[in-house]
Amino acid sequence: MKKQIQDFSYYQLKLKDHLESSFPEKAGDTHFIEQRSRWAANAYEGAFRAGNAIEQCDEIADYILYENLHFSKFNTLFEVLTYEFADIFDEVEYRDFAIKILPACEEIFGHYELTDDFAYTTHYDLLYTELTGLIALWIEEHGIR
Repeated sequence: MKKQIQDFSYYQLKLKDHLESSFPEKAGDTHFIEQRSRWAANAYEGAFRAGNAIEQCDEIADYILYENLHFSKFNTLFEVLTYEFADIFDEVEYRDFAIKILPACEEIFGHYELTDDFAYTTHYDLLYTELTGLIALWIEEHGIR
């Protein structure tokens, strides 16, 4: 079996990419990125040294790297905007508006236990409905710009 140890920078880039696309509010947290990337690299190396197959090592490292980073508030807002407000936004405006309105939605998100598998629960539909209402009211008061 050929030795394959993943470099710390590999996990940094992988995590940064995930954060920029799904958690833009965390994308600038260099301490978080460095710490989580270091943990993932160490987990991979430990799993590899313990004799695990490369695929298992990757799974273990990814579990550490992405822990609590599966359910995204930003992605949820983006989904609500694209499905419920498609008639008032251009495609390129969704991301910026989702980032803009995220702080206003924090109170609603705070009413739910947002676990990694939250999107597959019955509470997700309720959250989606609440966010749709809040966004509609926000747009009515402030506009989209």
